[in-house]
Amino acid sequence: MEGDSDLQFLLQGGDLLKVRSQSWKRTRYFRLQEDCKTMWHESKKPFRRNPTFSLEEVASMRLGRQSEGLKKYTEEQVDARCFSIVFKGRRKNLDLIASSEEEAKQWVNSIEKMISTINSLNRQEKTEHWIFTCLNKADKNKDAKLSESEVKDFMHLINVDVDDEYTEMLFKKCDTSKSGYLSGKELQHFYDLLTHREEIDVIYGEYAKTTGFMNPDNLVEFLMKEQREKASLTDAHKIIEECEPDETAKAKKLLSKDGFSMYLHRRETFILNPDHKDLYQDMSQPLNNYFISSSHNTYLMEDQLKGPSSTEAYVRALLKGCRCVELDCWDGSDNEPEIYHGYTLTSKILFKDAIKAIKEYAFKTSDYPVILSLENHCSVEQQQVMAHHMSSILGSALVTEPLGEGMPTTFPAPEELKGKFLIKGKRLNKLESVYTQEAGAEDTDVTEEEESNDEEEEVEEKEKSNKKKKLKLAKELSDMVIYCKSVHFNGFEDARNNLGFYEMSSFKEGKAKKLAAESANAYIRHNVDKLSRIYPAGSRTDSSNYNPVPLWNAGCQIVALNFQTSCEDMDVNQGRFMVNGKTGYILKPAYMRDGATDFDPITLTRGDWLRHKTLHIMIISGQQLPKVNKKKSSIVDPLVKVEIHGVPADVATKETDAVDNNGFNPSWNEHFQFDVYVPDLALVRFVVEDHDTTSGNEFVAQYTVPFNSLQMGYRHVPLLNKTGDVLPSAGLFVHVMVLDAR
Repeated sequence: MEGDSDLQFLLQGGDLLKVRSQSWKRTRYFRLQEDCKTMWHESKKPFRRNPTFSLEEVASMRLGRQSEGLKKYTEEQVDARCFSIVFKGRRKNLDLIASSEEEAKQWVNSIEKMISTINSLNRQEKTEHWIFTCLNKADKNKDAKLSESEVKDFMHLINVDVDDEYTEMLFKKCDTSKSGYLSGKELQHFYDLLTHREEIDVIYGEYAKTTGFMNPDNLVEFLMKEQREKASLTDAHKIIEECEPDETAKAKKLLSKDGFSMYLHRRETFILNPDHKDLYQDMSQPLNNYFISSSHNTYLMEDQLKGPSSTEAYVRALLKGCRCVELDCWDGSDNEPEIYHGYTLTSKILFKDAIKAIKEYAFKTSDYPVILSLENHCSVEQQQVMAHHMSSILGSALVTEPLGEGMPTTFPAPEELKGKFLIKGKRLNKLESVYTQEAGAEDTDVTEEEESNDEEEEVEEKEKSNKKKKLKLAKELSDMVIYCKSVHFNGFEDARNNLGFYEMSSFKEGKAKKLAAESANAYIRHNVDKLSRIYPAGSRTDSSNYNPVPLWNAGCQIVALNFQTSCEDMDVNQGRFMVNGKTGYILKPAYMRDGATDFDPITLTRGDWLRHKTLHIMIISGQQLPKVNKKKSSIVDPLVKVEIHGVPADVATKETDAVDNNGFNPSWNEHFQFDVYVPDLALVRFVVEDHDTTSGNEFVAQYTVPFNSLQMGYRHVPLLNKTGDVLPSAGLFVHVMVLDAR
């Protein structure tokens, strides 16, 4: 990008007005640092280091007054000069105002171009850039040379703790000029020693049988024998053409060690099957045949007692592919309904602002339908306002009548509902009444199903229903509920005999877990033609989550989690929905879509689901693992856990030993074997932890992948941080083999 005008603009930088509140608006100087990926801005606070952020932390750029803060604290006339930098994870947006509309566009376009350039680098290039950045940081006096003490600093920066003797030995080996500094080719040699991957040398050596190079035949043998891929000479020629950096070798149709390393670092050779990364499932089946990525208390940024509510929370969940969002609606002032967690200190947002944010971001990650799950506590008057807002803001995208001619007998497919919104809520009458003369003849009272903090799971259902509050329901809102009518659950037999396909129940996690454990087959059959929504217990005031896997195993489609909370359960949820083009919809296995199915994930009787596999995983090495503690002296002692999540018979965890003081290139070479009986429902989670003998291990990174989406052979595993975002250079190197069990 040398000489690029956008890059030059960012390197030069300029003044921007930073907006934090109505009264806090300050001019700050922003510019891109020499590493081309870190933004710096000055702070006026004495003794405070000038803050920076990496462009790799940026989720998106938004031009105009799109953020909550800019809408609240700025006037409409500055709209064209405003922009926001939205970060991954929980970091707050950076709301800024430029001096002109052109300058605002320039900032947004230039930063987007840099992010796009960084994202397009392959793993090897990202690693090289990262090491270059660390070398730059270690070179304190910026003389393009490293002294021995600077080499030691550099080792700490890249997460390796080495004793003085090793540093001295490494330094002397590279300091061929005996000058006491490393520069030029000496630095290159130092870099080569550090980044040398012995494990790749060994694999390459096995197949490079042509005077130290791999010819196309050798490469085909490697692809078929190790990677278990159907490969031809044409495929081999294509790989050599695309990956071989040495023009002489390329002309001779040979693959060098560097070319082989480049091949192993390509995204499509990673552990996730690239065919599964994109949309690959049939999307023309009824909606209830899919697991649906779903959020609970979507409006919350943090906990549900005093945490902030924000439209930003809806944006984040939708951008993560969430397809069912929750809106807790209460009467607000000026006849404007509000969203917040009732009877708590959470802040409030306007219902109409939430609907606007949902409308804008609903289909940026996925085109498939979004379900708006209404928890309605409003008066009839404000329900009418809610109906008006949804109708006017969502327009024709809102489904307000059944698709097709006549009374439907089943759900439409996600494919038919692309770009559409469905309302889940109470309805005054049966959907059938739309097609009869009796429409609207029923009472305006419905029973309110409150997702309250009531934790009494064992209370008799009859006793509970007697105590239910009556809720007056506005006809305008009732009529918008077509395919997702909320009803009370009175047992599987009652549902089978008395409920339409569109009448669905919400289950508190405790009740759902009990049904999944004690009546799994009945639950699966119930979910063959009905939808079930599961939500966390009210006692989870910290917005913690529950394990979604047993509920998916019972065929439940809408297993709602607190998306704002980073945890193992959210990791597994992200892994489940990472495939199929991140549509937020995953087709259930055929035996979970059959009304006469005998499948029971607990007892595992014989059937199509039982396809016993043996999974062999070799954890070979790690690369550029991040520090848990940002202190310079802090170095990780990494270990790797491999977890299987699925039916009870498949659940297992195994872990490697810890490697002391090395997060840069730790090596384990440990082999694990797992029995997997129901591969369709299994997920494999790789977890890296920092070993600690005195207290619990600390989380470093993880990656979760559906079992059926694993690629076999030698594979790199990308790693995600706590909030589910990719760590640019970090990874594991593994060997995977799946065999039919004998």
